[in-house]
Amino acid sequence: MEILTPSPEILKKYLAKWDSLENYVAQESSLRKLFTQTYPENKLLDDVLIKVCSLNDFYSTNIFSPFAVAKHIVALRIDENLSKKNLDIVNKIAEVKINGAKSINFYFFATKYYSHHSPKTYPIYDSFVEKMLIHFKKKNGFPSFRRPDLKTYPQYHHILSRFRSFYGFNEFDLKQTNR
Repeated sequence: MEILTPSPEILKKYLAKWDSLENYVAQESSLRKLFTQTYPENKLLDDVLIKVCSLNDFYSTNIFSPFAVAKHIVALRIDENLSKKNLDIVNKIAEVKINGAKSINFYFFATKYYSHHSPKTYPIYDSFVEKMLIHFKKKNGFPSFRRPDLKTYPQYHHILSRFRSFYGFNEFDLKQTNR
């Protein structure tokens, strides 16, 4: 299968396809309501726990201890970081100690959690986006980065912003760019 070189026209075509998928549209709408209207803050454990469980279920993020993850998020007091658009907190959310011992990196989940609070500011990381960024770096000379850079959220954000600019996607927000 040939991968087309990104362009605004191709992106518009794929966004229209995405918007025609009823299950994804409903899923995103319900998560938007949950994160931005019903439980916009991250201070109470039960509010955060329902958001963690919903994301985990909808996206199969493999959070096997949602309670530990929710406690971790509450302890980090992320709301001020969200309002200040602090990108560093995403990696802090990702690193969770389970049962007080083993630390596990839930980076994929953390990017989704933050993104659902402010989707136009915080793009989601997943392996498909990683593969596409690496593909276009090799194919079209997209500015250089290393694969590990994608797992440091401020760097990932910067790389995706450069991708938008490189391919002329400035009319699209980060959420649209990485769907």
